[in-house]
Amino acid sequence: MKWTMVLASCAAMLSGVSYAQSDDLALWYEQPAKSWTEALPLGNGRLGCMVFGGVARERIQLNEDSLWSGGPQDADNPDAFKHLQEVRNLLAQKKYAEAQELTFKTLVCKGEGSGLGNGAYVPFGSYQTLGDLMFTFVGSEAPFTDYKRTLDLDTAVASLKYTKDRVAFQREAFSSAPDQVLVMHFTADKPGAISFDVTLDRDPHRSSRRWKNDSEIEPYPNSEEQEAPITASADGVDTLVLGGRTWLGKGMRYEARAKVLCEGGKLEAAENVLIVREANAVTLLLVAATDYRGENPTLVCQRQLAAAEAKSYEELRAAHIADYQALFRRVSISLGNRGVATLATDKRIEAVANGGDDPALAALYFQYGRYLLISSSRPGDLPANLQGIWCDHFQAPWNADYHHNINDQMNYWPAEVCNLSECHEPFLEYIASLQEPGAKTAKVHYGADGWAVHTISNIWGFTSPGEHPSWGQFMAAGGWLCQHLWEHYAFIGDREYLARVYPIIKGSAQFYLDTLVEEPEHKWLVTSPSNSPENKFRTSDGQEANVCMGPSMDMQILHNLFTHCAEASEVLGIDDGFRKEVLTARARLAPPQVGKHGQLQEWLEDFDEPEPGHRHMSHLFALHPGNQITLEGTPDLAKAARVSLERRLANGGGHTGWSRAWIINFWARLGEGGLAVENINALLAKSTLPNLFDNHPPFQIDGNFGATAGIAEMLLQSHTGEIVLLPALPPSWMDGHVKGLRARGGFTVDLAWQAGKLTEATVVSTLGKPCAVRGNAPLEFTSNGQPVAVSSSGNNAVHFVTEPGGHYILRPGK
Repeated sequence: MKWTMVLASCAAMLSGVSYAQSDDLALWYEQPAKSWTEALPLGNGRLGCMVFGGVARERIQLNEDSLWSGGPQDADNPDAFKHLQEVRNLLAQKKYAEAQELTFKTLVCKGEGSGLGNGAYVPFGSYQTLGDLMFTFVGSEAPFTDYKRTLDLDTAVASLKYTKDRVAFQREAFSSAPDQVLVMHFTADKPGAISFDVTLDRDPHRSSRRWKNDSEIEPYPNSEEQEAPITASADGVDTLVLGGRTWLGKGMRYEARAKVLCEGGKLEAAENVLIVREANAVTLLLVAATDYRGENPTLVCQRQLAAAEAKSYEELRAAHIADYQALFRRVSISLGNRGVATLATDKRIEAVANGGDDPALAALYFQYGRYLLISSSRPGDLPANLQGIWCDHFQAPWNADYHHNINDQMNYWPAEVCNLSECHEPFLEYIASLQEPGAKTAKVHYGADGWAVHTISNIWGFTSPGEHPSWGQFMAAGGWLCQHLWEHYAFIGDREYLARVYPIIKGSAQFYLDTLVEEPEHKWLVTSPSNSPENKFRTSDGQEANVCMGPSMDMQILHNLFTHCAEASEVLGIDDGFRKEVLTARARLAPPQVGKHGQLQEWLEDFDEPEPGHRHMSHLFALHPGNQITLEGTPDLAKAARVSLERRLANGGGHTGWSRAWIINFWARLGEGGLAVENINALLAKSTLPNLFDNHPPFQIDGNFGATAGIAEMLLQSHTGEIVLLPALPPSWMDGHVKGLRARGGFTVDLAWQAGKLTEATVVSTLGKPCAVRGNAPLEFTSNGQPVAVSSSGNNAVHFVTEPGGHYILRPGK
């Protein structure tokens, strides 16, 4: 299923808006990267790299988004359905330990599953590095001075400047989406000053060790991996060609080609080395492909390289920047400046860790999240995985796969509100691709219609339960994924798109209608068996288990799914009977409950928690990213959600990067800007690597995206049907602005504030829908200099009619 045409129409509405950017839009450092987490990421959605910035030796670590080991498999377990009712009976009888034991034996996937997160050499596979470009620069041993390496977020260009032997050297690199090529450019202020040797290889000795991000410019003497090193061969005097198969020669084909173009000097080739001597300037082009998309990678590389080399460096650079800025410049932000932007980025992180306050660093982090999403998720590509597209492993942590119990969903939380709707498309298409294998899983494991997916997936269509029920039996994953299908519609309002995805949403709803069971005490409808992601409970008689009936997250996700399914049916004017069935089931779902501590219960019963500071806070889904719990609509449940959040934090919760990012969003939804910014600072201080990558540990990119979304939630919310202006503005962000955020209903919003108070807002209506806006004070509205008729619903909320393309100026009332 393709949404390119649908998204193109949305892009046309947005692409004409381009905002001037602040000066503080660069990551910069005063020394080369010592390890992989200090290197700087580039990407065009598909082709990525990490730039170390070495002087005598340089490493450019490479990725292609489809390069995986493993392959398709049938992991559905034909014995599972035979034992399903027995597990449900045990759960209904509160024999949780027995139910979990039987689930482990009978309801898990067939085979080795994900290899417990180490699946590189089993069919599940792992996302992997493509290899490395290695440069050895020829020159004296003289020290270098005036060193600065930079990643410019406004241009998506990495640069390096230094002086050596009285020569000023400069390098630039970028990964171009329009030309599908990685480009490097070397210059100096003295003719004939550029001399280097370059190789291209795929060597496990260069990889980080397992479950670490510790690789450096030079390789390790030993490797943990079974794969043998592969070195590129020279093709003529100017090209290196690297090719092979993953998975010990059993997997996908891949190829990479690097071509050197010299201005002046001499270019030669040895067996596996290109030798540049005394050039005035050098451009290196690298292309890569696999056979995952059904094309011959050799032919793809040859075609892309020929097209790129027909253009000058200046033409390639200009096309890259124009393409990138059409997305990036839709949003600008300023949160105030504490005068520390003159410090290098790593020193700014250290300053926050030492108790400093740097609102401008929070703004930089926000824009970095948008940069990473643009760079790892473009239409036609695979979605961003646990590491986006940046991975130097052969065995990546958790296989750098797609985890559906929060991680890949969090990756896409900023897509719509941060005005990057097109970047959502790879994830939406990926969700659609799970229908076919998921329909088989639903039938084999549950005897159900519709489609199902559980905790983990790969690029090969894995939808079976994971190999351990403590985490792998998460039944509600498909329902959560469908939230993204609906949210995309909620922001762009395109009925054609909704008609395309409605069958996917309906199929997921059908699966749950077929599998929900009555719990014995209240006769509520619940999932069974499932789990509250990765967490366990303790019963009053001392049982500890993960597998349960109707965990709160499942019930909240299904409430969300059934609501969206019914709304989609109504918008499209179809399926009246199915809509009634879904709404009837929704009314019977187990409701949110308040427990003995005043907390929102995580499970159907008020169980104790063996790990009260657990990283997952799954029972707060209804607060965020759901909307079943709101401050205005359900104040008692919002209070209970707050108690749950405070209990988690008091017991050490938020200790992983993505968990801390989720907390930012929770506090934003609760209107607590001060507490939200405390957690932004905690994320920067405790879970942020020198290159601003999020640290689980090890590196996971979800925290970057989750915190970016959280900062947007602090400034603008629209999940209740109203656009709420500055709902969680912290005292430390006294003066600032944000331009270009998106709200549900097809609105683009600009905000400016001083002394913590809104001074002006602009709402642009792309669809001409009615609009409701809530501020922290009464508002006056004008359009084209004329007053706008509004109606009030109290609490500083007003409603007004809009026209497509209309601009509406909001200012505090006099």
